[in-house]
Amino acid sequence: MFQKILIANRGEIALRVLRAAKELGIQTVAVHSTADADAMHVRLADESVCIGPPPSRDSYLNIHQIVAACEITGADAVHPGYGFLSENAKFADILAAHNITFIGPSGDHIRIMGDKIEAKRTAKRLGIPVVPGSEGAVSDEKEAKRVAAEIGYPVIIKASAGGGGRGMKVALTEADLEIALATARSEAGAAFGDDAVYIEKYLQKPRHIEVQIFGDGAGKGVHLGERDCSLQRRHQKVWEEANSPALNSEERSRIGDICANAVANLGYSGAGTIEFLYENGEFYFIEMNTRLQVEHTITEAITGIDLVHEQIRVASGGGLSVTQNDIRFHGHAIECRINAEDPRTFVPSPGTITHFHTPGGLGIRVDSGVYSGYRIPPYYDSLIGKLIVHGRNRVECMMRLRRALDEFVVDGIKTTLPLFRELVGNPDIANGDYDIHWLEKHLAKGE
Repeated sequence: MFQKILIANRGEIALRVLRAAKELGIQTVAVHSTADADAMHVRLADESVCIGPPPSRDSYLNIHQIVAACEITGADAVHPGYGFLSENAKFADILAAHNITFIGPSGDHIRIMGDKIEAKRTAKRLGIPVVPGSEGAVSDEKEAKRVAAEIGYPVIIKASAGGGGRGMKVALTEADLEIALATARSEAGAAFGDDAVYIEKYLQKPRHIEVQIFGDGAGKGVHLGERDCSLQRRHQKVWEEANSPALNSEERSRIGDICANAVANLGYSGAGTIEFLYENGEFYFIEMNTRLQVEHTITEAITGIDLVHEQIRVASGGGLSVTQNDIRFHGHAIECRINAEDPRTFVPSPGTITHFHTPGGLGIRVDSGVYSGYRIPPYYDSLIGKLIVHGRNRVECMMRLRRALDEFVVDGIKTTLPLFRELVGNPDIANGDYDIHWLEKHLAKGE
């Protein structure tokens, strides 16, 4: 087991990793920018190192500074959390060259799954169902029209190196294709330094379903069920559920087994999530995230398995602590991502939190690194906390969530709490009747 873990992240995920390490008796090192000197994880860590000024490129994305912090403190492992360097293959390789363990998969696996075209090829080879589309990047408009005609309109154009909705455009007809292709390429080049794009069939009303997997790096893999992440705004998840209200037990078992077998055959090590669009009983591969997800908490709620403990165990060479037969699912869980944003316009709302009171009671968990008097800096992601609620079934979970939202108080800044209070009372949400377009449509109507 590791002696000391450096946490290369900030906010609630840094605190989440710190708690897991302490429970395992491992010393912790917090790195931070000057803007995060008073952050909770910095206060609670055994050691802390300032790695630069507020801009992420000068601090949390500064590989040289993070490696130097490892050497100064004697950290023998790095947990990257999510975001920042968590899916940076170069970072994983550099740590390995310095005999520091990256708590995550190999650099090679990060590269494969970080390239959307190569990821799709790999998924297909591993027996994972994929969306009909181009075999690789499309070279010009003529090829794009040929592919689109073969798979049928509407189609979606995606950046090969992309994510978060950037470099992604929909063409409803052939007349739309030229502009959509040029716009997607331009956005992809500006955002990722790579203007390669590919084409897929555009599904009209899909759900966003993701399967949590773990591999031991030596040919064993398990799945821990699925999460429904269909409530999104601008391709960013807002509300997640486990298990999905759209799947039955047969579908759940089928796609879970496919994913577990795939990561075993890939020789994958650590946590990962295989994401799908789901429509009319069929699953279509979108991408694989080679890291811990923001919404890992709801999987922990329904399985009772600490996913960060499991990450650390696998990375240290201890293998998986469970087999597939050991994993049982209990009840239902929902996570609400609470952001420092205006609940209508979603404009960020940095500032000082004057009062912070979290709900409690059976089945309630709040992951947050903020506190009364804490100042939300304007430099980073606006997520300030996650409300996770667990119940014996979805009805109990929804009622418990309603009660917890009523108890949650954050004063001094605007947050998205009012949005969730509206969602929990909506009949469609209560019935689990929504798709990936539902939230934006209702926000546009002012509902």
